[in-house]
Amino acid sequence: MQFSFKKILPHILVLVGFIICSIAYFSPVLQGKVIYQSDIVHYTGMAKQQKDFKTKTGEETYWTNSAFGGMPTYQLGAKYPHNYIKKLDLALRFLPRPADYLFLYFLGFYILLLVLKVDWKLAGLGALAFGFSTYLIIILGVGHNSKAHAIAYMPLVLSGILLTFRGKYIWGFLLTAVAMGLELVANHYQMTYYLLLLVLVLGIAYLVDAYRKNVLPHFFKAVGVLSAAVLLAIGLNATNILATQDYVKESTRGKSELNINPDGSKRENSNGLSKAYITEYSYGKLESFNLFIPRFLGGGSGEDVGENSAVYKYIIGEGVPPADARAYTKSLPTYWGSQTIVEAPAYIGAVVLFLFVLGLFLVKGRLKWWLVGGTVLSLLLSYGKNLEFLTNFFINYVPLYNKFRAVSSIQVILELCIPVLAVFALVRLFNDVVKTEEKLNALKYTVLITGGLAILFLLFETIGLIDFVGGVDGRIRDANGQAFLDALREDRASLFTTDTLRTLIFVLLAAGVIYLFLKNTLNETKAIVVLGVLIVFDLVGVDKQYVNNDDFVSKLTMERPYAPNKADLQILTDQSNYRVYDITSGGAKASYFHNALGGYHAAKPKRYQDLYEFYISKNNINVLSMLNAKYIIGEGEDGKPFPYVNNDANGNAWFIKNLEKLKSPTDEILALETLKNKVTAVYSNGFKEKMNVPKSFKTDSLASIKVSDYKPNYIKYQSNNSNDGFAVFSEMYYGSGWNAYIDGQAKPHYKVDYALRGMEIPKGKHTIEFKFEPQVVKTGSTIALASSILLGLLVLGGLFFRFKSLIINDKA
Repeated sequence: MQFSFKKILPHILVLVGFIICSIAYFSPVLQGKVIYQSDIVHYTGMAKQQKDFKTKTGEETYWTNSAFGGMPTYQLGAKYPHNYIKKLDLALRFLPRPADYLFLYFLGFYILLLVLKVDWKLAGLGALAFGFSTYLIIILGVGHNSKAHAIAYMPLVLSGILLTFRGKYIWGFLLTAVAMGLELVANHYQMTYYLLLLVLVLGIAYLVDAYRKNVLPHFFKAVGVLSAAVLLAIGLNATNILATQDYVKESTRGKSELNINPDGSKRENSNGLSKAYITEYSYGKLESFNLFIPRFLGGGSGEDVGENSAVYKYIIGEGVPPADARAYTKSLPTYWGSQTIVEAPAYIGAVVLFLFVLGLFLVKGRLKWWLVGGTVLSLLLSYGKNLEFLTNFFINYVPLYNKFRAVSSIQVILELCIPVLAVFALVRLFNDVVKTEEKLNALKYTVLITGGLAILFLLFETIGLIDFVGGVDGRIRDANGQAFLDALREDRASLFTTDTLRTLIFVLLAAGVIYLFLKNTLNETKAIVVLGVLIVFDLVGVDKQYVNNDDFVSKLTMERPYAPNKADLQILTDQSNYRVYDITSGGAKASYFHNALGGYHAAKPKRYQDLYEFYISKNNINVLSMLNAKYIIGEGEDGKPFPYVNNDANGNAWFIKNLEKLKSPTDEILALETLKNKVTAVYSNGFKEKMNVPKSFKTDSLASIKVSDYKPNYIKYQSNNSNDGFAVFSEMYYGSGWNAYIDGQAKPHYKVDYALRGMEIPKGKHTIEFKFEPQVVKTGSTIALASSILLGLLVLGGLFFRFKSLIINDKA
């Protein structure tokens, strides 16, 4: 058995190059700085309580009281026992963030192309084209880390699948199991779901090909192997998957218990998100050309147009000082598409798309068709409400599609497929099997399509067929006047012209390189280098407009993103247990300092969100008191945040006199508006008959129930009552994890007042405890451990047989 260092040296150099590129793009990490990510700021606020608890006790809490009145931490970075696949993930992400995710982009795509038997030089070029794709950089800039994480492992999963279909069953199984395990570690099931759609397209292409070649048994054997690998990957992530599934039912992603909306209209009966919410961010059909021309529709919702802009000149003409005018022009609404807000265009690159079109002519077979199929499906589904018949079909009939919002993000599939086909265009170009005449014809048609399209757009703009009118122009005109709007549209036109010319130049340069190669003026290596430079220069030039060194701040700024105001400081002097409703700040600021009713999360607790929409958003003091909102931060007379004290807050727990059964959860929530909740509690779903709970209870002024210990995952109360009673606790009901005990004996508790906990308590003095003991964590951890052991044994077995076969071959 011989080891050839020469064979692996190019790959080592490529990996070193990826590390250098990742660090170079995010170079401030070398100074100890971190990128400012708005979503991570919110996450820091939401996760502070659980992190503080871990620091103080060394224990992991799976419940936090800091947001939405209380929720599981399953989607807030909870760490589980025996999650060994996570340790592998952390080892791969050894670079400072966000350079680690950029490196993963490069690495996964490089391995995919190697599996597809692409030469290492072209694989490296393709990896750079994928990793520097503008959308993938933008999501790092705003803090969509879990999305970036999941996207980065997509190519690796495809690598395992393709290996298996090629008959490499052992290595295909192992790579798929590990890669899919890593994909699930990212914990962004929307991206994983989109990957599944692409895999289905790939599977159909391979099924048709297997049928034509009469090798269906091999196809189904590969499917069986891959199914086993995916099951093992699920086992590796069992805790997170089970916990997520448990929470989904209790979140806004699950089926609503209500049949009406807050305005009294009939609620859409769905076990997922509403259609309006799913399609809120729908990609415009005309916006598709952003993939080819970066600011075709004006770029992002806040573009820097500079001192040469028409808006700047207009503002200066109005007597505004130059410094103020320049500051104003750094973020102008140049975007004139149909989406509500856009951070930046999803630019794939003029050179990359040029090569993709070239690949449509040169590449043949199943590879081309699953890549094109994935690209087309991705683009059409991203249109959302702008292609209603297809979107409605997927929402209504395709399983789980209605669980995810922001349909435009499905374009991650075409972000992956287009660079692959672009690289294979070069593979065919450098292949002597294809005739030069065929290559020249493909080049001619590609230039006519891509270059002709750019010229056509320039012609349309010149003759006035493009009006540059945006959806928010009415508001802009009302706020700034028609003259300002005219100047803004002039700047939109200027961006359009500049970037269309830019794209045309890159198309012609790429075409020139290929033409020179075909005429034997450039050799293959030089052509690859020049094309690589063009691709990186093209993409990075756009990327840096949106994510650059200016986005980095000191590490302390991200670790402590919120500063307490006077209202926060005043409230924090109160050492009792209460909640805070902050009207003055959005996001997770209140969660950073207090047990808050607000918060920031894509999947809020369902019952809290219902309470918010029906009552909390309307400042209904009855419901706020029920939730123990002792402090309401509002605006004071000086316009600054002021802590108003709600003296009617119910406290942590109270004994009631009446327990009233209602027909449905809808009746239950409607009753809360006028319910005297300190005296009466309401419920539905019929637990009273099963438990034989009385309708009324005797209470006296001496009865008490008070908190003696309060932690995120544990609450202890002391009760004293001369009669049997029923207590309501101002804690959010979550049946799958919270267990109740009276004097150490497990006792049932129930959902009352639509969202709270209620419990029968016998007369006398008692200790009542609530412990968050989620069974899903225990069960999932056991499965994860067993799966990790099994994977380890299979990897060792695979290596043993591999080395054994090498030794036999050497002897032969």
